[in-house]
Amino acid sequence: MISLRGLSKRYGDRLAVDDLSLDLRPGTVTGFLGPNGAGKSTTMRMILGLDRPTTGVALVDGRPYAAYRHPLRKVGALLDARAVHPGRSVRAHLLALARSNGIAPGRVGEVLESVGMEAAAGRRAGALSLGMSQRLGIAAALLGDPEVLMFDEPVNGLDPDGVRWVRHLMRSLADEGRTIFVSSHLMSEMQLTADHLVVIGKGRLIVDAPLAKVIAGSSLSAVLVRSPHAGDLATLLTAAGLRVERTGDNDLVASGATIERVGDLAFDAGVRLHELSTREASLEQAYQELTAGSVEYGARTAGG
Repeated sequence: MISLRGLSKRYGDRLAVDDLSLDLRPGTVTGFLGPNGAGKSTTMRMILGLDRPTTGVALVDGRPYAAYRHPLRKVGALLDARAVHPGRSVRAHLLALARSNGIAPGRVGEVLESVGMEAAAGRRAGALSLGMSQRLGIAAALLGDPEVLMFDEPVNGLDPDGVRWVRHLMRSLADEGRTIFVSSHLMSEMQLTADHLVVIGKGRLIVDAPLAKVIAGSSLSAVLVRSPHAGDLATLLTAAGLRVERTGDNDLVASGATIERVGDLAFDAGVRLHELSTREASLEQAYQELTAGSVEYGARTAGG
């Protein structure tokens, strides 16, 4: 488990991360989202001891990452796919990591096979494409068979088959009981992969909640209802604290509730329903609503 307690990081006058507290659980893929400059990479670097927090602590199973004698056996991470010695071969790069962490050399062949890079084992790391570098970085993260895995933009540079492979890899690792923490700007993939979401903006926590709850909380997620008594039902739902819009004589849209709650309220009041269905927002739509006030580096769209 990863635990962050009051984590802050200041660079001169700029506060990159502000009082961040989280618990990331085993068996879960936690998506880490936020606009450019929100503090995602800085947070990951502090967990790995690459940046020192100004205040607070980042712990892995109750200990700082640097306190582990063989840290790759506890945490595997991909933060920068190009952070390799360019002159080393793929195999030599992984062997060096294995030796430094007391990992059997035979494990190198296993991870190369798992990421589909056996044929590239002799190639220089500096000559790899971005997509192949990503696969090498994932192989390095898996090398110590760790309980915790962290990935920063792992599908960057991958083709569609590679993106699907990463998605299934994340899910399978979580199903084995590992803690998976992944940052990405690809919302469609996050919606298919993550169980839980952490969203930050300008260094501050915006959301720490299950994916389904984040999407359901969007103003674009709603329950669609058709009833011959739509007027009475609208009054009933409004009194229950729901946002209700009449869209026709017999139709209305109820926001801020689940389909189960709307159905139960109608049943308890004896209101006949002819249709009860949901309109679900996408993660991208929910994310844009959540971070609308947190975008630091934006550009005008055409006509904007």
